[in-house]
Amino acid sequence: MKMNSNLAIETQDLGRIYKIRDAKKKDRKELVALHDVNLAVERGELFGLLGPNGAGKTTLIKILTTLLAPTLGWARVASFDVMKQQAQVRPLINMVSGGESSGYGLLTVRENLWMFSQFYGIPTAQANQRIKELLDVVGMSDRLNTKSADLSTGLRQKMNIVRGFLTDPHVVFLDEPTLGLDVGASRDVRAFVRRWVKENPERTVMLTTHYMVEADELCDRVAIINQGRVLACDTPSNLKRRLQREAIFRVETNRVNGTASRVFESLPGVKNVIHRPGDARDIIEFVLEQEHVLGSVFNAMESNHIQLLHLEKREPTLEDVFVDLVGRSMEQVEHAEPS
Repeated sequence: MKMNSNLAIETQDLGRIYKIRDAKKKDRKELVALHDVNLAVERGELFGLLGPNGAGKTTLIKILTTLLAPTLGWARVASFDVMKQQAQVRPLINMVSGGESSGYGLLTVRENLWMFSQFYGIPTAQANQRIKELLDVVGMSDRLNTKSADLSTGLRQKMNIVRGFLTDPHVVFLDEPTLGLDVGASRDVRAFVRRWVKENPERTVMLTTHYMVEADELCDRVAIINQGRVLACDTPSNLKRRLQREAIFRVETNRVNGTASRVFESLPGVKNVIHRPGDARDIIEFVLEQEHVLGSVFNAMESNHIQLLHLEKREPTLEDVFVDLVGRSMEQVEHAEPS
């Protein structure tokens, strides 16, 4: 393995296969959670893993944080092998997961964070100073002596964020950190993460998310992952630029059944159709090879008694990139029946 000291995270042909017992057949079947994952994350980068639930994001994070062994390939974090040099990796990293438990409820915010700092050997005076500074940054300085059991969901997650950054790690892994948070709390967490990375060029963040806006707003580069495979990896702007030669339209219509909306998929020049049913009206989004294909779409709407209520052309989003790569929207993938 040739080492690149400029990389904070590196994987080669990384794979993970789970053996699952099939109760009906009384044998074991294989579930491929990760397949040939090759990533190179630069030091100082805010790197995103974007994909639906079940895509393999958390499995990858667990391997990189030494919590799970890969079945195939290898990975390095902060230049150390995650399998052979776990003792060197662990003091240099930290991890925060969305929706995780938040310390001991009977302990105050300060007590919980101080206890965690001691696992890393941080002197008490230094730990208390860092705790006060970080709580002030996330707007929780007034909750220093509040029992964690009395915090709201948003405040508990902010406390978790402080815990993850308290040790000033070289690499922080954030696994769906804003899951379940309201808009305001999510915005605060994203602002804090962005500020923390910019303060020191040696700091690196790997963020997993299935929120398109979060990946677009935060990440320097994004790897789109689905069914354990990395389908594309680039800056958000470059990923979207690949679709700029195509025309994307958002159409509001009267209520349309799923069968009627599928007539558009067979039209020449129509690359993708996403139908989003609503209460009073539906949204149908079209990715067209060229703008003139819209005429065929209008003809098909008229033939199928679909009323056009509103039409707008828009710029590509990461959702469009995902649809282009996978053939379905993130929402459709997450709600699809398992095969």
